[in-house]
Amino acid sequence: MTHHRRSLRLAALPAAAALLLTASGCGPSGTAASDGAAKGGTLVIGATGKLPNTDTVIGGAGFEGKRLVSFQIYEGLTRYDLSGGDAPPEITGALATSWKVAEDRRTWTFELRDGVEFQDGTPFDAAAVVFNLDRYLNKKSAYWTEALGAAAGEYAGGIKSYRALGGDRVELVTAEPNGHFPEDLAHVLIASPDAIRKTGTKDFARKPVGTGPFSFVSQREGQRVELKANKAYWRGAPKLQRLVVTALPDAAARTAALRSGDVNWIEYPNPDDIASLRADGATIATNSYDHLWYWILDTTKGPWKDARVRRAANYAINRDAIAKNLLHGTADPAHQAAPRATFAYDKAGDTYGYDPEKARRLLAEAGHAEGFSTSVTVPTGGSGNLLPVPIAEAVQRDLAAVGIRAEIRTTDWTTLISAEAKGKVALGSQAIAQSTTLFQSEALLPLFIGTGSPFWTGGYSNRKVDALLATASASPDRERRRADYREALSLVTEDAPWLFVVNDRNPRALAPQVKGLVQPQSWFLDLTGVSVGS
Repeated sequence: MTHHRRSLRLAALPAAAALLLTASGCGPSGTAASDGAAKGGTLVIGATGKLPNTDTVIGGAGFEGKRLVSFQIYEGLTRYDLSGGDAPPEITGALATSWKVAEDRRTWTFELRDGVEFQDGTPFDAAAVVFNLDRYLNKKSAYWTEALGAAAGEYAGGIKSYRALGGDRVELVTAEPNGHFPEDLAHVLIASPDAIRKTGTKDFARKPVGTGPFSFVSQREGQRVELKANKAYWRGAPKLQRLVVTALPDAAARTAALRSGDVNWIEYPNPDDIASLRADGATIATNSYDHLWYWILDTTKGPWKDARVRRAANYAINRDAIAKNLLHGTADPAHQAAPRATFAYDKAGDTYGYDPEKARRLLAEAGHAEGFSTSVTVPTGGSGNLLPVPIAEAVQRDLAAVGIRAEIRTTDWTTLISAEAKGKVALGSQAIAQSTTLFQSEALLPLFIGTGSPFWTGGYSNRKVDALLATASASPDRERRRADYREALSLVTEDAPWLFVVNDRNPRALAPQVKGLVQPQSWFLDLTGVSVGS
């Protein structure tokens, strides 16, 4: 196929996407195509993995599912300001306009936004906040479930009490001082009480209703979600008429779908395809954000118990070559625990360059001059995991060069994270390869690097790190938190419980007709300004 013909096919994307919507029977017959052809058009996104449960916080598909689906339907009291791309996003008001914390650093009062309606036309008010918190935290609520309680616990688990102060204010009291509480509440999503009462919790995911910029139309569970513009959205109606998200876990399938016109936006294009996609007229959007692709090592037994071995493995990795040659500049080498695009990153903390000779010396000091054998479980795809198997194979080759023989065991992303959430390793390996964010939500830091995490962390424990995390978490002073986090992550870098590999640059490929995207330094996206034209 010639370059000219490929460009013509990309130019035909909006029409092809509309045909796809009609053929797949989304919504009433013909509505997706006719609505999508007008005004802001229809955006069809090819995601890298299974889509989330559409019931508020249950999720289950990582931050990709949250950014493309959950955060489009729902909002919390706060939100990330995703309007710029020059710095990590700050927290701003969403369903709350302002907040203050009392001298006890535990009692928070939130002023609620006036005039906001849920997508079913019912009003948002303080009673709706209390209803949702009951659903997440009160086992006596008729709408509470164990799954909701567990999911909400990550961000709302520290709430000790809550109450409405009239119709336009709520008071939330945390069990301990929590300086990043406003950030946490961006993830505590508020749904329509009326809608939940009509369906019950069991069936709410079939007809979800929030206050977000897009309202629900239809879904094929885990595979496809269609949304439409919420014309009454308090920030102003989105430019798009329709938003469709479809699961395309295979990178080659995503590229093919973009070229054929089945989608007009793909998450994480295969880096090998980027040059040809650009030549065909696609826009490749990238930006640094809070991301780390790494191996979690079992620090409780075997060779990985010795920090010298873990440091040796980090010196063995040619992460610059992985970022440049394998990922074609869509990622940066990660030389420390703190991701580059996070407020706690300090370039002076970059530690692990490519030094195989130093790696061999450290292995010899640790009594492993002849190397050793180990294993790693690697997902075949999933939220933020880039090209997990090829990256793992590159790390495998670098480790083998210094005598560390790593067997790669592959599984799907859902199986890996489900086992990890239970404190286990899928396929029984001594390491897990995956990606994560550390500061997109500070509440998760103790789960990654704190002692006694309910998740599998390789058994890592450093009491100084625990103390620094606790001090940082309690402080509302962001600069104080930054200093404590930097010190904590410098200790993590030195302890090397992980193999630090790369920081993603969040690439996505857009057809020429897709306009208005601001690529933030974040996992998350504001799609309200995006449009699809002719």
